[in-house]
Amino acid sequence: MILSQEFKKVKRTGFIPTFLVGGLLAAAFPVLNTAVRSENYLGLPDTPLQILLDANWPMMAMLNVLLIVGGACLMYYTEYADNAIQKMKSLPLKESTMFFGKAVLLSIMYVIVLTIETLSFIFSSFHWFGLYNGFWLELGKSFGYFFLLGLPSIMLSLLIASAFKNMWVSLGISVIGVFMATMIYNMSFILSLFPYAMPFQIFGGTDPNRVLQFICAAFIGIIVIGIAELIFLKVRRSFE
Repeated sequence: MILSQEFKKVKRTGFIPTFLVGGLLAAAFPVLNTAVRSENYLGLPDTPLQILLDANWPMMAMLNVLLIVGGACLMYYTEYADNAIQKMKSLPLKESTMFFGKAVLLSIMYVIVLTIETLSFIFSSFHWFGLYNGFWLELGKSFGYFFLLGLPSIMLSLLIASAFKNMWVSLGISVIGVFMATMIYNMSFILSLFPYAMPFQIFGGTDPNRVLQFICAAFIGIIVIGIAELIFLKVRRSFE
């Protein structure tokens, strides 16, 4: 019910086309990069998928997080425009329910973007390297990992967007966070736990214990940010 309502709110805002076009743009990176510089990659010792991810994922991850940020800001812009969120409070619907509904919808769009990008990696691997034993398992693990580590950034983007009526304020704060993440995601483990930095991590080539730590950190981040949103909503209501 709440998911269908959130979908109706955004379907005329350009929300869905933005994610589709953004996904296609990100998916073009491994194809174009490998086509232009294939000689730089074909002789490397790692698996083809790992080679492609190492060469292209940082840029693709940045685009993905920017899509998440833009989508979150757009979702709450439609709520604050013409005081729609104030009118919503007169209905038997909690703001927290609306927040988590938006999180589910944004997560679904992130899955769609990752699916488009997965198809791009399948094509690039098949065309330039050829498929190999274990490819599908490696692909599934990698993109499941990307999805899980992207969830804290979804929650944080929505938290920031819900806190400001002016979309440009929330967008500016989040974009600054994204560009900070591009500089710190590989500096240290503690800094890489910043929600906007986590989507930059790659499954392949990472120590299994470190992978487990990132997975646990992602779950903890989701819970902590969700609780922070509930506290924020409660405090804000007390001052209204």
